[in-house]
Amino acid sequence: MRIRKSNMSDIDAMMNIYELAKKYMYENGNKTQWNSSYPSRDIIENDIKNSSSYCVIGDDGNINATFMFGIGKEPTYDKIYDGEWINSMEYGVIHRLASDGKIKNVFSKILDFCVEKCSNIRVDTHKDNKKMMELLSSCGFNYCGIIYVDDGETVKFFL
Repeated sequence: MRIRKSNMSDIDAMMNIYELAKKYMYENGNKTQWNSSYPSRDIIENDIKNSSSYCVIGDDGNINATFMFGIGKEPTYDKIYDGEWINSMEYGVIHRLASDGKIKNVFSKILDFCVEKCSNIRVDTHKDNKKMMELLSSCGFNYCGIIYVDDGETVKFFL
């Protein structure tokens, strides 16, 4: 398994993984986090253009997971409710993480990759995404509070 920057030729495979992830979330009680148009192809193309999109490549050479990782200010994190950030240092943020489920412990491998680039990581997830909350907790993240994203959904936040 290896992680590399995504390129435009990866988009179809990445969109397929997002569809699998949406189906999994829907079947496991998270019916509202990602609607039918999110993440859009335009968002993924923009991530690639900004050099913040990554693919996880399995031993068979196929793309098995994808995510966005960037270092720097995330505007939706400016206001936090019912809590506070653990620190105010520069941070990296992981967004749009999705997997086809074929690589075991893929989140911890992605996290290791990101921590090598920035040791202060923030990840948010939807209030209904129990699986992601379990993963974050098991990897040492702490609940920090609530943020509101552009569509108004309440999101629990970990650092």
